[in-house]
Amino acid sequence: EDAQTRLNRSFIGMSPREQLTAFILSTFPMHPMKATSIEDRFSEKTYQKNEFYLTEGKICNEYLFLCKGFMRAFTYNLEGDDITTAFYQEHGVACEIYSLFKRVPARENIQALTDCQVLYINFEQLQQAFHSIPEFREFGRSILVNAYAQLKQRMLALHQLTAEQRYSDLIKSNSAIFQVAPLKTIATYLGITDTSLSRIRKEYAKNS
Repeated sequence: EDAQTRLNRSFIGMSPREQLTAFILSTFPMHPMKATSIEDRFSEKTYQKNEFYLTEGKICNEYLFLCKGFMRAFTYNLEGDDITTAFYQEHGVACEIYSLFKRVPARENIQALTDCQVLYINFEQLQQAFHSIPEFREFGRSILVNAYAQLKQRMLALHQLTAEQRYSDLIKSNSAIFQVAPLKTIATYLGITDTSLSRIRKEYAKNS
Protein backbone atom coordinates (compact mmCIF):
# COMPACT_ATOMS: atom_id res chain seq x y z
CA GLU A 1 0.00 0.00 0.00
CA ASP A 2 1.54 3.33 -1.02
CA ALA A 3 1.65 6.50 1.07
CA GLN A 4 -0.98 8.21 -1.07
CA THR A 5 -3.43 5.34 -0.54
CA ARG A 6 -2.98 5.65 3.23
CA LEU A 7 -3.53 9.42 2.96
CA ASN A 8 -6.66 8.93 0.87
CA ARG A 9 -8.06 6.54 3.48
CA SER A 10 -7.61 9.18 6.18
CA PHE A 11 -9.86 11.54 4.19
CA ILE A 12 -12.77 9.09 3.87
CA GLY A 13 -16.01 10.62 5.14
CA MET A 14 -14.69 14.18 5.09
CA SER A 15 -16.33 17.01 3.18
CA PRO A 16 -14.15 18.83 0.61
CA ARG A 17 -13.52 21.68 3.05
CA GLU A 18 -12.65 19.30 5.87
CA GLN A 19 -10.20 17.61 3.50
CA LEU A 20 -8.49 20.93 2.75
CA THR A 21 -8.26 21.81 6.44
CA ALA A 22 -6.75 18.39 7.20
CA PHE A 23 -4.28 18.79 4.32
CA ILE A 24 -3.20 22.22 5.60
CA LEU A 25 -2.65 20.85 9.12
CA SER A 26 -0.70 17.85 7.82
CA THR A 27 1.56 20.10 5.71
CA PHE A 28 2.29 22.74 8.34
CA PRO A 29 1.01 22.29 11.93
CA MET A 30 -0.94 25.29 13.22
CA HIS A 31 -3.97 26.07 15.37
CA PRO A 32 -7.07 24.50 13.76
CA MET A 33 -8.80 27.90 13.82
CA LYS A 34 -6.01 29.30 11.62
CA ALA A 35 -6.36 26.39 9.20
CA THR A 36 -10.10 27.01 9.01
CA SER A 37 -9.55 30.73 8.33
CA ILE A 38 -7.31 29.75 5.40
CA GLU A 39 -9.82 27.21 4.08
CA ASP A 40 -12.56 29.90 4.19
CA ARG A 41 -10.71 31.83 1.46
CA PHE A 42 -11.07 28.97 -1.06
CA SER A 43 -14.00 28.55 -3.46
CA GLU A 44 -15.39 25.35 -4.95
CA LYS A 45 -15.74 24.28 -8.56
CA THR A 46 -15.56 21.21 -10.78
CA TYR A 47 -13.77 20.17 -13.96
CA GLN A 48 -15.11 17.60 -16.38
CA LYS A 49 -12.88 14.83 -17.68
CA ASN A 50 -10.50 16.22 -20.37
CA GLU A 51 -11.32 19.84 -19.44
CA PHE A 52 -8.32 22.16 -19.18
CA TYR A 53 -7.40 23.96 -15.97
CA LEU A 54 -4.49 25.68 -17.74
CA THR A 55 -3.40 25.98 -21.37
CA GLU A 56 0.05 26.79 -22.68
CA GLY A 57 0.58 30.51 -23.24
CA LYS A 58 -1.87 31.57 -20.49
CA ILE A 59 -0.80 32.81 -17.05
CA CYS A 60 -1.77 30.45 -14.24
CA ASN A 61 -4.08 32.43 -11.97
CA GLU A 62 -5.44 29.82 -9.57
CA TYR A 63 -4.02 27.51 -6.95
CA LEU A 64 -6.01 24.27 -6.70
CA PHE A 65 -6.55 21.67 -4.01
CA LEU A 66 -7.83 18.48 -5.63
CA CYS A 67 -10.56 17.08 -3.41
CA LYS A 68 -11.47 14.38 -5.90
CA GLY A 69 -9.99 13.31 -9.22
CA PHE A 70 -6.71 13.40 -11.12
CA MET A 71 -5.03 15.86 -13.47
CA ARG A 72 -1.89 15.82 -15.57
CA ALA A 73 0.51 18.41 -16.96
CA PHE A 74 1.83 17.96 -20.48
CA THR A 75 3.68 19.66 -23.29
CA TYR A 76 4.78 18.82 -26.83
CA ASN A 77 8.33 17.94 -27.84
CA LEU A 78 10.07 19.12 -31.01
CA GLU A 79 8.50 16.25 -32.97
CA GLY A 80 5.02 17.29 -31.81
CA ASP A 81 4.55 14.34 -29.46
CA ASP A 82 2.41 14.75 -26.33
CA ILE A 83 4.72 14.36 -23.29
CA THR A 84 3.33 14.14 -19.74
CA THR A 85 5.43 16.15 -17.29
CA ALA A 86 3.47 15.65 -14.04
CA PHE A 87 0.53 13.90 -12.45
CA TYR A 88 -1.65 15.55 -9.80
CA GLN A 89 -3.63 13.27 -7.52
CA GLU A 90 -6.55 13.85 -5.19
CA HIS A 91 -5.85 15.32 -1.77
CA GLY A 92 -2.95 17.32 -3.15
CA VAL A 93 -2.16 20.59 -4.88
CA ALA A 94 -2.41 21.17 -8.64
CA CYS A 95 -0.70 24.30 -9.94
CA GLU A 96 1.92 25.61 -12.38
CA ILE A 97 3.84 27.36 -9.63
CA TYR A 98 6.37 29.20 -11.81
CA SER A 99 3.66 30.77 -13.97
CA LEU A 100 1.50 31.61 -10.94
CA PHE A 101 4.15 33.44 -8.91
CA LYS A 102 6.24 34.92 -11.71
CA ARG A 103 3.11 35.99 -13.66
CA VAL A 104 4.50 34.62 -16.92
CA PRO A 105 2.73 32.50 -19.58
CA ALA A 106 2.76 28.77 -18.83
CA ARG A 107 4.82 26.52 -21.08
CA GLU A 108 2.66 23.47 -20.45
CA ASN A 109 -0.99 22.45 -20.19
CA ILE A 110 -2.84 21.02 -17.19
CA GLN A 111 -5.86 18.84 -17.98
CA ALA A 112 -8.34 16.78 -15.96
CA LEU A 113 -7.82 13.03 -16.40
CA THR A 114 -11.13 12.38 -14.62
CA ASP A 115 -14.04 14.45 -13.40
CA CYS A 116 -12.53 16.62 -10.66
CA GLN A 117 -13.85 18.47 -7.63
CA VAL A 118 -11.53 21.24 -6.45
CA LEU A 119 -11.18 24.07 -3.98
CA TYR A 120 -9.27 27.04 -5.40
CA ILE A 121 -7.90 30.44 -4.50
CA ASN A 122 -6.88 33.02 -7.10
CA PHE A 123 -3.56 34.85 -7.21
CA GLU A 124 -4.81 38.09 -5.64
CA GLN A 125 -6.51 36.24 -2.77
CA LEU A 126 -3.41 34.11 -2.32
CA GLN A 127 -1.22 37.19 -1.97
CA GLN A 128 -3.63 38.74 0.54
CA ALA A 129 -3.61 35.54 2.59
CA PHE A 130 0.20 35.39 2.55
CA HIS A 131 0.40 38.96 3.86
CA SER A 132 -2.29 38.63 6.53
CA ILE A 133 -1.76 35.09 7.86
CA PRO A 134 1.84 34.21 8.82
CA GLU A 135 0.93 30.52 9.13
CA PHE A 136 -0.29 30.53 5.54
CA ARG A 137 3.09 31.89 4.41
CA GLU A 138 4.78 28.97 6.17
CA PHE A 139 2.28 26.52 4.67
CA GLY A 140 3.02 27.97 1.22
CA ARG A 141 6.75 27.71 1.86
CA SER A 142 6.35 24.03 2.76
CA ILE A 143 4.39 23.39 -0.45
CA LEU A 144 7.10 25.10 -2.53
CA VAL A 145 9.88 23.12 -0.85
CA ASN A 146 7.99 19.86 -1.42
CA ALA A 147 7.33 20.76 -5.07
CA TYR A 148 11.00 21.59 -5.63
CA ALA A 149 12.10 18.36 -3.97
CA GLN A 150 9.72 16.28 -6.11
CA LEU A 151 10.89 18.02 -9.29
CA LYS A 152 14.54 17.49 -8.38
CA GLN A 153 13.97 13.81 -7.60
CA ARG A 154 12.13 13.35 -10.90
CA MET A 155 14.97 15.01 -12.86
CA LEU A 156 17.56 12.81 -11.17
CA ALA A 157 15.46 9.68 -11.64
CA LEU A 158 15.32 10.20 -15.41
CA HIS A 159 19.14 10.13 -15.49
CA GLN A 160 20.10 7.84 -12.62
CA LEU A 161 17.40 5.13 -12.46
CA THR A 162 16.45 2.40 -14.89
CA ALA A 163 13.01 2.40 -16.50
CA GLU A 164 12.10 -0.51 -14.22
CA GLN A 165 13.09 1.48 -11.13
CA ARG A 166 11.12 4.53 -12.28
CA TYR A 167 8.07 2.33 -12.87
CA SER A 168 8.44 0.77 -9.41
CA ASP A 169 8.70 4.21 -7.79
CA LEU A 170 5.53 5.38 -9.55
CA ILE A 171 3.64 2.28 -8.39
CA LYS A 172 4.73 3.01 -4.80
CA SER A 173 3.94 6.72 -4.87
CA ASN A 174 0.82 6.86 -7.06
CA SER A 175 -0.57 3.42 -7.91
CA ALA A 176 -4.06 4.84 -8.55
CA ILE A 177 -2.80 6.68 -11.66
CA PHE A 178 -2.74 3.34 -13.50
CA GLN A 179 -6.53 3.16 -13.15
CA VAL A 180 -7.18 6.59 -14.67
CA ALA A 181 -4.38 7.45 -17.11
CA PRO A 182 -3.82 5.77 -20.51
CA LEU A 183 -0.66 3.65 -20.60
CA LYS A 184 0.74 5.81 -23.40
CA THR A 185 0.44 8.84 -21.11
CA ILE A 186 2.21 7.04 -18.27
CA ALA A 187 4.94 5.86 -20.66
CA THR A 188 5.78 9.42 -21.73
CA TYR A 189 5.94 10.47 -18.07
CA LEU A 190 8.42 7.65 -17.39
CA GLY A 191 10.45 8.56 -20.48
CA ILE A 192 9.89 5.23 -22.24
CA THR A 193 7.82 3.83 -25.10
CA ASP A 194 4.43 2.25 -24.43
CA THR A 195 5.86 -1.06 -25.72
CA SER A 196 8.59 -0.93 -23.07
CA LEU A 197 6.00 -0.06 -20.42
CA SER A 198 3.91 -3.11 -21.33
CA ARG A 199 6.98 -5.33 -21.01
CA ILE A 200 7.99 -3.81 -17.67
CA ARG A 201 4.45 -4.19 -16.28
CA LYS A 202 4.41 -7.88 -17.16
CA GLU A 203 7.80 -8.49 -15.56
CA TYR A 204 6.85 -6.49 -12.44
CA ALA A 205 3.58 -8.44 -12.04
CA LYS A 206 5.46 -11.74 -12.46
CA ASN A 207 8.00 -10.85 -9.79
CA SER A 208 5.57 -9.29 -7.29
